Amino acid sequence: MTSERLVIAMDGPSGSGKSSVAKAVAQHFGLAYLDTGAMYRALTWYCLQQQVDLTDADAVLAVAQNFPLSQGTTADVEMIEVDGVDVVEAIREPRISENVSAIASNRGVRDLLINMQRDAIKNSGYRMVAEGRDITTVVAPDADARILLTASEEVRLARRGLQLGGTQNNEQLAQQVSARDAKDSKVNNFTEAAEGVTLVDSSDLNFEETIDAVIKAVEEARQK
Repeated sequence: MTSERLVIAMDGPSGSGKSSVAKAVAQHFGLAYLDTGAMYRALTWYCLQQQVDLTDADAVLAVAQNFPLSQGTTADVEMIEVDGVDVVEAIREPRISENVSAIASNRGVRDLLINMQRDAIKNSGYRMVAEGRDITTVVAPDADARILLTASEEVRLARRGLQLGGTQNNEQLAQQVSARDAKDSKVNNFTEAAEGVTLVDSSDLNFEETIDAVIKAVEEARQK
């Protein structure tokens, strides 16, 4: 397998499908994969387990500085452990979605996790798809391909509902998707493509079509 550098940065709002698409793109190009949102979710889970007041920025930062996270970077096998505990399913629970913005908006915490994310990209030999909300502009602005994956709010709510197996009502979905995006957008603009970032709108695309559109965007970026 080639060792040629290929870093793909992908951002997008909740329910845009960026995690599933990013994994598929990583497999297509034979790259490592990093879900940066899972890092924030895992830290949220850990803070709640430690009964930390999430409104106390200093207390949250203190926990983050000794965050015992172990996260895999293989696209086809999800591995996320905190202090030896498997939290893959736990970090997707509604209580995490409802509280993660308090963690993600903490500037000190962001700085710590951004450094962890940059280290992960470096440790991959600069062969990784990293996805989140600030990858194209903050974490890896020098990525070989930078993509903003989006979709209409209606489509994103429907997708998140399917992802959660119909366990959430419309109000709960809106809280997890629209309300969270509104909070997080105060920290990062992940709704508009920055200069040099390719916008892929998947509102009218199925999963395979979205993957193809992203792969095409990556190939075009590599030719520039």
